Amino acid sequence: MAAEPSGSPREISAAIQEITERAQVLVREEIELAKTEVTEKVTKLAKGAAIGAAAGVFAVFGLSIMLQGFAWLAWWALPVGKTTFFWGFFLVAVVLFALGGLAGFLAARLFKSGSPPTPELAIEEAQRIRETVQGD
Repeated sequence: MAAEPSGSPREISAAIQEITERAQVLVREEIELAKTEVTEKVTKLAKGAAIGAAAGVFAVFGLSIMLQGFAWLAWWALPVGKTTFFWGFFLVAVVLFALGGLAGFLAARLFKSGSPPTPELAIEEAQRIRETVQGD
């Protein structure tokens, strides 16, 4: 069994020192939690930006190929001669647009999950600690 505290200055001083040390550790851990959260969210934003850039590249190439396909289709429709190789251009354009759409969808999901980069868990934990300290 623990002995009853006597309230001597030495015991009070030791208790205050222990509370101070624990508070410092708690603050350090909260700062680390906030850093980790922000790092994770910034990483998601960077990945989203990279995938969004890839989506833009796919869309530009898809547009280029589609325009070439339309040019070949117009040439084919003229009574100059008949070939059917323009369908290859359309197939490549469809594949590029599909890849661009997929990349855009993934980029949007990453942006939504990483934005804004606030340390929500650290803030929530700090609020609980404040409530505990101010409570009873």
